[in-house]
Amino acid sequence: MIAALVAGLLAGYGIAVPVGAVAAYLIALTTRTSLTTGACAALGVATADGLYALVATVGGSAVAATIRPVLVPLRWCSALVLIVLAVRGLAGAVARYRERAAPARAAGPPMGPGRAYLGLLAITMLNPTTVVYFAALVLGGQNTVAADQPRRAVFVLAAFAASASWQLLLAGGGVLLGRALTGARGRLVTALVSSLVMTALALNLLIT
Repeated sequence: MIAALVAGLLAGYGIAVPVGAVAAYLIALTTRTSLTTGACAALGVATADGLYALVATVGGSAVAATIRPVLVPLRWCSALVLIVLAVRGLAGAVARYRERAAPARAAGPPMGPGRAYLGLLAITMLNPTTVVYFAALVLGGQNTVAADQPRRAVFVLAAFAASASWQLLLAGGGVLLGRALTGARGRLVTALVSSLVMTALALNLLIT
């Protein structure tokens, strides 16, 4: 059981720690909104990782074999979503920067916690390589992970907890960044960097 717990924690951190487009978007979203919204978005990412861990432990090699033939179209879909998010984020930041000296006017409702959770869950679920990653881990450690139902449950819960802790840390970083960059120019720079990161990673998906 301890081995399954350790394996789940390592798997969760292994897929969550590399900072990619989702992490960049999560930080930028928290910077623009609030810690509550960012935390819900972080839990959306962790939920997707936990679901993929569950699918991998149940399906194993069969799941990986099913996903691989559609990796290319799903990769293109994921890249398109990232590019749309990057363009929208940058366009919104530029609009807010240009209006900083204009009279205040009613703005659209900010993204709420529920919408942030569902949005990040959907974005993360578009990454099919995650299930292949978890399936490979399960296949490589059948004796400690997939031996029985309790060990599978421990593995999935540990993977979710590890991913959630890291994503919440990123959301907290977004709050601190938002407080440090309170000026219009600082927020514009933050949005620009986030959009560039997402666009670069989207292009990388298309050429690999």
